[in-house]
Amino acid sequence: MSLLTSDFPEGFLWGTSTSAFQVEGAAAEDGRAPSIWDSFCRLKGRVDNGDTGDVACDHYHRYAEDVALMRDIGVGAYRFSISWPRVLPRGRGVVNEAGLDFYDRLIDRLLETGIEPWACLYHWDLPQALQDRGGWANRDSAGWYADYAVLCARRFGDRVTRWATFNEFSVFTLFGYALGWGAPSVSDRGEHLKVIHHTNLAHGAGVDVLRALVPGASIGAVHSFQPCRPAGPAPENVEAAALFDELWNLCFPDAQILGRYPPRVAHAIEPYVQAGDMARICRPMDWFGMNHYAPLFAQAEPGAVWGCGFGAPPEGMPRTDIGWPLQPSAFHEALMHAAARYRLPIYVTENGYGTKAPESPDAQGIVMDRERLDYLQACIGELGRALKDGADVRGYFVWSLLDNFEWGGGYGTRFGIVHVDFETQVRTPKESAKWYSALIGGALGQGS
Repeated sequence: MSLLTSDFPEGFLWGTSTSAFQVEGAAAEDGRAPSIWDSFCRLKGRVDNGDTGDVACDHYHRYAEDVALMRDIGVGAYRFSISWPRVLPRGRGVVNEAGLDFYDRLIDRLLETGIEPWACLYHWDLPQALQDRGGWANRDSAGWYADYAVLCARRFGDRVTRWATFNEFSVFTLFGYALGWGAPSVSDRGEHLKVIHHTNLAHGAGVDVLRALVPGASIGAVHSFQPCRPAGPAPENVEAAALFDELWNLCFPDAQILGRYPPRVAHAIEPYVQAGDMARICRPMDWFGMNHYAPLFAQAEPGAVWGCGFGAPPEGMPRTDIGWPLQPSAFHEALMHAAARYRLPIYVTENGYGTKAPESPDAQGIVMDRERLDYLQACIGELGRALKDGADVRGYFVWSLLDNFEWGGGYGTRFGIVHVDFETQVRTPKESAKWYSALIGGALGQGS
């Protein structure tokens, strides 16, 4: 079987994704104030090698070069996030015009180049000033977010019609408030439940703002969606996987699209839900954004905040060198599950392959990343199979355009289809970028 552009529907959208904190750098330039991730990076031992987002890929200064890379690859869309602390340094109140100007320049350059801008309002970088007021655990955070959304919608809504409210609610809430692995490094069940509910309220408020202020807006939210399986057949692991599935996959899209929390979370979150809240959360949506990488395996952990945690994949299942299971068929499973459960058009807003391998250019300037190329080829093949099986999938965004700051992995973990030398900031398209370009351009067979 060949993998060709013609296998995908007319108008199928091919894109790539990044996020502000991971690529922009310029952390203290032109009025930007710290985010919770700037603070987290300063905590000893929390990020590999003590890395920070201070410079990252210097996209703030090199955005034009990066847009040219996207043009050369042939993508039709770029999903980026807006840095809340860059445009509202205190999180509220006084606007930072220099920060808004940066996104004006980026959006205008994308449009001039024929690339559609897809703006995500929140990709994990809450202003530290708002964290000092309680952050997402403060119910007022939904109002803070709505005001921020108003600012962005009024400034950019004349040119941007594709909007995502949040990226991966489950990941930043679990890692930040239950597992303690990410900013703001809290491990408390009650705080986690508050944050789940308040970010859902913020999402609903953001949808209403965008609907009111952006003519023709196409609005979605981005969810990490991975099949969740028990790490072994013990009954306690089966129950752990069911609970983890609700926390990871269901508690956000179920509330936002179906108007209810899944049963285990619903019981726990009930004390934080006020009259009318579910109607505020469940607002009309245009598409479902799916980020997918690998299946998850859960096990019982009696000492953990939720009594469950990550378990090991089955013995013999291939893994990447960062330990993630390699099972592209799980992508087909996730697409079919989301299509049946939520009945919205799906855009795959992230899919990619991370490695700790250096992947440096060779003497001829070639960056051979065969494992990533093979993974992308397999996953896009599974996407094609889901289309044939009836899933309404309308676009695919590879993660990521650039090697970047990979949160707790710092710069030692690389997901980019473009290599970045972090000493010189020189960009070199990898073989996966060339393959992706050939696929988009219709010049590729599966054996290529």
